[in-house]
This record gives sequence, C-alpha cells and structure tokens, in this order.
Amino acid sequence: MHSGDRAPDLKIVNGTPTPEELAALIGALRALTRVSRPAAPPAAAPWSRSSRPGYTATWRHSALPR
Repeated sequence: MHSGDRAPDLKIVNGTPTPEELAALIGALRALTRVSRPAAPPAAAPWSRSSRPGYTATWRHSALPR
C-alpha cells in the first residue's frame, strides 16, 4: 500500500492553519501518544537467568584445584 492509497490521518475541516500551527498540533498529538504507551518491563539481571549454560554449578567447580 502506497501513501497515496490510504486516507489521511489528519484532515483540516475549517480554516487554513499556518505551517507553524500544524507543527504545534502534530507535536502535541505525538506527545500524547508517547505518554499513553506502557513502559517496557526491565530486563532480567544476568544472575537471575537460570537457563544460561554453565551458571548453575560454576561455584562448585571454583573450589576444585586447577
């Protein structure tokens, strides 16, 4: 789908806004959409990942002579 194939996201119904007014409106709308998105969950710390190979019994092997 090309950009010319779809309906516009914003339509001016009455009046002729200046480019500065349009920029202010779009900036305000974008700021609102950023706030409404939920924050990503924090990444797990490396020590808490038990699926990482070699992390489960490494402390046992550290006491053995080299």
